Amino acid sequence: MEPSLPHNSSTLSHWHRTTRSFPHLHANRLNTVPAAATYVIIGSGISGALTGWELIKSGVKGDEIIILEAREAVSGASARNAGHIRPDSFRGFPGYATTHGSEQARKILENERTVLKNVHEFVKQHNVDCDFKYTTTYEVAISEDFVELLSTAFTAFKAAGGDVSHIQFHEGEKAKQKTGVPTAICAYESPAASNHPGKLVQWILNDFIQKGGKLWTHCPATKVGPAQAGASKVGGTIAAKNVVHCTNAYAAYLLPELKHFISPRRSQVNSFTPRLSLSGEYAPAHTMALRYSPDHFFSVNTLKNGTILFGGTGTRGENDVDKEFERATFDDSKYSETLARNSSREFDGISRELDSVPLRHGEGFDYAWTGIIGTTPDNAPLIGAIDGLPGQWICAGFNGHGMAHIFTCAPGLAKLVLGKSWKETALPECFQFSKERITQYSDLHVKARI
Repeated sequence: MEPSLPHNSSTLSHWHRTTRSFPHLHANRLNTVPAAATYVIIGSGISGALTGWELIKSGVKGDEIIILEAREAVSGASARNAGHIRPDSFRGFPGYATTHGSEQARKILENERTVLKNVHEFVKQHNVDCDFKYTTTYEVAISEDFVELLSTAFTAFKAAGGDVSHIQFHEGEKAKQKTGVPTAICAYESPAASNHPGKLVQWILNDFIQKGGKLWTHCPATKVGPAQAGASKVGGTIAAKNVVHCTNAYAAYLLPELKHFISPRRSQVNSFTPRLSLSGEYAPAHTMALRYSPDHFFSVNTLKNGTILFGGTGTRGENDVDKEFERATFDDSKYSETLARNSSREFDGISRELDSVPLRHGEGFDYAWTGIIGTTPDNAPLIGAIDGLPGQWICAGFNGHGMAHIFTCAPGLAKLVLGKSWKETALPECFQFSKERITQYSDLHVKARI
């Protein structure tokens, strides 16, 4: 897959459609960028916005920082997700442990719990209007195979010293009652949250700008030249002492050495207007993941306004797979009707309405949108200084789990940019950028694709 800039004709998510009056949506679209800056951050999503905000919080003057965005503000994956802040409590432990060892695997999951705490505290401290809802989430096993998979993961995480005190287990009728899913075999409950990610990032950007930071939208960075005398040339127009790549799936466009390490994957979210059984007093207060198999699952999130969002793969068999849609791509301008139908079928399954009761106009499936996830072969983000490119930094590769990573990764990167040590970031060591890591896993990735 050749690296690419973001597509201009992208779908609009629920978050985009409900924040069209953001005053900085098209900030400086027609204005010439400054000739120089101390810090240039590429990408206005949550990683870019929060990195800039943290630099100012740490004492950097706002007018020393420029954020560049290829499209409108917050147009990438940050405002295309399903609204979850959903830490992985234990499910991913075996996979992480196989790749990074049990200690790093435990740290990854502990870090995700810290992210939930940090976002919760940030929203409360700053009174951010982003529809934040602190709640619980369920890992729901729909198949016997996944019952065993979850049990194995839970046991392994606990045996490695993982804290499981915040996890509750339900099975049989209790699992069905707790989750509202009639086909649930068992479910693991743990703390989580949902929020309006567009409003959250827009608040951060607005505060960043009020403190003197600068945002240029519709201004893609097309080239980052080598550092010379402490300055890098971005797009041939801005001389910067520090360039921070917060471009996630698009990182390889400016950093071709990442072509085989960060890969794009299209993800889809489907929006539903609930029927009687899922609205009003019956609206689910929790979020959940419905797990049939590792390759067949749905994420479910009920927003504060009652809208229900379905994400996930939603593929059971050959007839359910949209092969063209599942290919690696940077194209977020379309969605799959096959995946929308699969989500509609699942929505009907948990609605519990009688077949004889027809949908009213406006109920059921509303619309769908897509976003591009940046995946890495070791399932860990890339954070830190870029070896061999003095003054360049990266915060990218979140594997579709950015809301459970970035509120520690971006503050951690800001510390590194300001001369702090990796230890002071408190991030898992396996997140750190290194040439050795890129070479090792890029080779494996290329071999796996042959």
